[in-house]
Amino acid sequence: MAPSAAPGVRRALVAGVVAALSLGIAVAGTTGADAAGSAPVASTSTAPPPGTTLGTAAARSGRYFGTAISASKLGDSAYTTIAGREFDMVTPENEMKLDATEPRQGQFVFTAADRIFDWAVQNGKRVRGHTLVWHAAEPSWLQSLTGSALRQAMIDHINGVMSHYKGKIYAWDVVNEAFSDSTGGRRDSNWQRTGDDWIEVAFRTARAADPAAKLCYNDYNIENWSWAKTQGVYNMVKDFTSRGVPIDCVGFQAHFNSLTPYSADFRTTLRNFAALGVDVQITELDIQGAPATTYANVVNDCLAVPRCNGITVWGVRDPDSWRSSDTPLLFDGNGGKKPAYTAVLDALNAAGTDPSPSPTPPVSPSPTPPAGSCTATLKAGPKWFDRYDLVVTVTGSDDWIVTMTLPYPERFISAWNAATTVNSARSVMTARPDGHGDTWGVSIRHNGNRTWPTVTCRPA
Repeated sequence: MAPSAAPGVRRALVAGVVAALSLGIAVAGTTGADAAGSAPVASTSTAPPPGTTLGTAAARSGRYFGTAISASKLGDSAYTTIAGREFDMVTPENEMKLDATEPRQGQFVFTAADRIFDWAVQNGKRVRGHTLVWHAAEPSWLQSLTGSALRQAMIDHINGVMSHYKGKIYAWDVVNEAFSDSTGGRRDSNWQRTGDDWIEVAFRTARAADPAAKLCYNDYNIENWSWAKTQGVYNMVKDFTSRGVPIDCVGFQAHFNSLTPYSADFRTTLRNFAALGVDVQITELDIQGAPATTYANVVNDCLAVPRCNGITVWGVRDPDSWRSSDTPLLFDGNGGKKPAYTAVLDALNAAGTDPSPSPTPPVSPSPTPPAGSCTATLKAGPKWFDRYDLVVTVTGSDDWIVTMTLPYPERFISAWNAATTVNSARSVMTARPDGHGDTWGVSIRHNGNRTWPTVTCRPA
């Protein structure tokens, strides 16, 4: 949130249905098959048609386009109509913050947050959790705590909220706005006074509470690469990744206005953070006056960075914005699409259908693989509303190791006819023969994605 406004007064809107696309994927040493179960082919399927909504257009490149939503507005049919049509990711505006979810110590209340979550699920959308630890939106009982008691309260709160939503949230803003605007160092807050390691403890606690969720640090005024605050956050993330602290992503709020305008080096910032090995997300986008060119620039900055997962605007109609007088959003007060909407949709549709460059072009299956190599071929199996099966056939070696990597947020459910090991996040599987031959299978929970995994094969 930009420094000129009071924190926490944010309103928003949400959602849109994303058309999921099943693709056959072939990478070095692998081949793909189409979702209908046809014979393996050497290239991916035909690109999908242009999206007609923000969510479907973003999905063409494997990204999401979301918005914040307020539980109090779910009874507004105009609000929910736009939300249901346009967006595919939901962020509760205030309902998952600490004062809303734990108004009394140890007593958790999820009524409003669950209302948003249930609406999102019923409308085929994923949810970003916002936010677990923040110096604002603190209940009075917490403000009276200090030292080890406050530190334990933080740990208990993270565990309490994340256990309620375990396995259901795409990404959590674990810590929000912990850095100072003026110095680039840590903000002087009650959390900071418990010790300099408090952010690390929060992330380690969150990872243990829900290993499947992306864990993000979220802040405002970190879009300009030259600013001290940006460098402060960058150095923290660099330190965390070097020491194995479990941070998966950085959220850039992107509240652009005359005081903190959009900078042309935003793309440089995104790329530099992504180079640390974390994903980047634009989490609370609004732009004063909603200039179409600037909105398109921000979208193109995300599209230019393979690890930019997606974009969330902080509201839908201008009156729903926490900065309504700035008219900063994509829809006007009547729900009409502004020129910025068209610019964003066009930019999303102009992007390719692969959010990351392929290091090696697909190769055609060879009847006789070269000596010392093997090939893993995927074929579609049965499909259900929440999962799908794939059949894997290995040729070229009798003793092989296949590594299968799922796109987020897909997760492995089970495998058969192979000896398999799955990592703790359930996104990478290693398989070896177990006496059932060279054909085996996996069952995958798609969680709204349905994009096939990538596979590599090597002789054991």
